[in-house]
Amino acid sequence: MSAALLPAVLLSFPPHWRRVRRALARTALVLLGALTLPACAQLPVPSKNGLPPGVSAALARAGVPADALSALVVPVAPPGPERLRHRAEASVNPASVMKLVTTYAAIDLLGPDFTWNTRFFTDGEVSEGVLRGNLYVRGGGDPKLVLERIQDAFVALQDQGVRVVLGDMVLDHSDFELPESDPGAFDGEALRPYNASPDALLVNFKSVILSFLPDPAAGVAWVRSEPPLAGLAVDTTVPLSGGGCGDWRLGLLARFDDANTIRFGGRYPLDCGERSWPVAYQDPASYAARALEGLWRASGGALTGQVRTGPTPPGARLLHDARSLPLSDIITDVNQWSNNVMAQQVFLTLGRLSPTQVMSESALADRLALMRPGRFERSREVIAAWWRRTFGPRHEPPVLHNGSGLSRDERITADALVGLLRHAARHPQGERFVQSLSIAGVNGTAARMAQDPLSAARGNAWLKTGTLRDVMGVAGYVNAVNGTRYAVVGFINHPNAPAARPALEALVEWTASQAD
Repeated sequence: MSAALLPAVLLSFPPHWRRVRRALARTALVLLGALTLPACAQLPVPSKNGLPPGVSAALARAGVPADALSALVVPVAPPGPERLRHRAEASVNPASVMKLVTTYAAIDLLGPDFTWNTRFFTDGEVSEGVLRGNLYVRGGGDPKLVLERIQDAFVALQDQGVRVVLGDMVLDHSDFELPESDPGAFDGEALRPYNASPDALLVNFKSVILSFLPDPAAGVAWVRSEPPLAGLAVDTTVPLSGGGCGDWRLGLLARFDDANTIRFGGRYPLDCGERSWPVAYQDPASYAARALEGLWRASGGALTGQVRTGPTPPGARLLHDARSLPLSDIITDVNQWSNNVMAQQVFLTLGRLSPTQVMSESALADRLALMRPGRFERSREVIAAWWRRTFGPRHEPPVLHNGSGLSRDERITADALVGLLRHAARHPQGERFVQSLSIAGVNGTAARMAQDPLSAARGNAWLKTGTLRDVMGVAGYVNAVNGTRYAVVGFINHPNAPAARPALEALVEWTASQAD
């Protein structure tokens, strides 16, 4: 077959045979290359460091030495020969890839159908649309208590006749016991939503969505903010400017220095069209109170008292129990989109379990019966106990901080993480875990990978990616041309790590291309 005929032959296959076409294309190109090589030429051979040539070349272009990479590629189902082992025993910072530990522990200990509860209590009586007493809102650690679900809960309360509260709305955060934190402590970016801190009553990720709609006739862009926060005034317009869109957020000259206002001293480029800007609210400690009051009033409810923090009294009567999405949906958001605060909510929930019962493999009902306030140190204790029970002495438990990977201190080895991936693949709920990962070239944070239409990894790799200032990571499952599913882990810890992202992409592609 000539190279000129190859595209026509491949296109003769039906579209739904795309994986077959990719595999045949790669095999045929290798064979054609071999047939046309001069006598002195050779097919690619592994680099001197034992890494695939594409991986070594990408590291060299980024100025990253091979000893900054840790990598391991093995078949998911043993026994099978390792395809690649390179510094797999080195303890490294995994960045957001650490979310795999948190989410798999949650699947194993809590189960994919586990839900969180946000409960509404009262110490008063309801009559003719009026609650004579306080309304207590007790957070249970729901990782995704977003606006729509809060509005649904308020509608449910109003359907029960709670339309006017002649008392206070009391917010109970006591299911988590957390130290005071500075949202800008990690990297100085306090307004970035990824730095939002966890909370037993985590409302809408403590974020404000600013939307900008240009009105050329009026010469302004109209500004809308969600959710309605009690006591927060936001400029309703910003003047328009000409020129390209560029760094439009910087050009707004937004001011977030006052918890009661958001002001704009700059202009919004007309060429930007309609845009949205999610920002972490500048006073996160007051966010839940402002948001719940604003949403309650916006839903038609009235409140004569104040919104304050406090405990739910023991004798309070339950009015409504708002259940979260199931854990399987939550970990999909965590792993596909690398949501840090949701990961920390899951991590803290694990800390509410008894480590003794976790160690003894007691029934789920027994573990949940002794739930206690969540603390980071308790979560670390529980996951360490679970790790030792699950994996034995072969791999030391990872070094965990908050379970999200948004940390300079967390550590794990490629060897240990491959052990987790292989164990998860055999778990009764393992497929739920696999499907929570992003798919190369298709969705989530791995969508930008495997962009070549003939990529063997495109649609065939389920991955968790991780990025910090000096860390790049990838881990997951790859279905290769040879029909084998591999567990793949790669970490780069180096100041130039972000520039070496193509090396990890080359590792995934090389794995997917295994044909023998």
